[in-house]
Amino acid sequence: MSAFKPLVFSGVQPTGNLHLGNYLGAIKKFVALQEQSDCIYCVVDLHSLTAQLVYQDLGDQTRSITAAFLASGIDPKKHIVFNQSRVMQHAELAWIFNCVARIGWMYRMTQFKDKAGKDRENASLGLLAYPSLMAADILLYRATHVPVGEDQKQHLELTRDIAQKFNNDFSERIAALGVGVEMRIGEETVNGYFPITEPVIGGPAARIMSLRDGSKKMSKSDPSDLSRINLTDDADTISKKIRKAKTDPEALPSEVDGLESRPEAENLVGIYAGLAEISKADVLKEYGGQQFSVFKPALADLAVEKLAPIASEMRRIEGDRAYVDAVLKDGGDRARAIAEGTMKTVRDIIGLLQD
Repeated sequence: MSAFKPLVFSGVQPTGNLHLGNYLGAIKKFVALQEQSDCIYCVVDLHSLTAQLVYQDLGDQTRSITAAFLASGIDPKKHIVFNQSRVMQHAELAWIFNCVARIGWMYRMTQFKDKAGKDRENASLGLLAYPSLMAADILLYRATHVPVGEDQKQHLELTRDIAQKFNNDFSERIAALGVGVEMRIGEETVNGYFPITEPVIGGPAARIMSLRDGSKKMSKSDPSDLSRINLTDDADTISKKIRKAKTDPEALPSEVDGLESRPEAENLVGIYAGLAEISKADVLKEYGGQQFSVFKPALADLAVEKLAPIASEMRRIEGDRAYVDAVLKDGGDRARAIAEGTMKTVRDIIGLLQD
């Protein structure tokens, strides 16, 4: 094997309604990346169990995320869209990676510290091992690139560490089987079966903050619905939320540096930039010196133009449950075919007996 085939993988948890931050930070990137790469997009329902074990409607939430993918423009015929639990090789590879990864790596994960809080002894083992399953999600398909938000960048770095350690530990075996790619790890050349996956991060609105508090990330779990724009919101609701968004009394600055120490202003400018696909500097060229009484209506019009059609299409797709289920089944079958090939080779590398 001479090189890894370029492939994009990413996943979204089916926990609550998707919002503007999910769209600009992830799904919009998914749509753009499919024009230049083979892509696999996954609804990571197994991951959702780390947030909450018992759900009344996990299946419907999974369908809703799938509908958001499709309504935003992801093509399930050219690419793969499926839910994680259909392909049990995710769990098998995660166990192997649990044995590759070090406990110290997991305890250093900022997201575990934040979610477990001071009562770590009562946190689930799944929450601690979450990054190992994420690594399995990615490397099961030997993905070369993953679009991630800043909050997941550390987990992707751990994915790279796991791939590197696996490749290093089994380098001779990989070479003997002829299934690897020569790669440099530090000063050493090893034979690697897994790629060292690269993050895809960027854009003017990679991190969207709450409409009620510019210091907090926009979140599905915020008790105030006014803090976020849901992808299912209609035009009137989108406009209302932007009108009520927290601001400060000053006019918008003419330069990006002027947004420092003004988190709400920076957030709204970033949202406009992300929706319009321009830089924050370009937004300020047009609106610098203007009051929010001028800027907010322009932002509301732009948000309605970009998001209302997605909400309408989501509702239409969610109403066709048989279609959504067919997309997930077809995607699951195609993903499983790739996963089975990967795991057969991984078992050979490790030396597990198999048929």
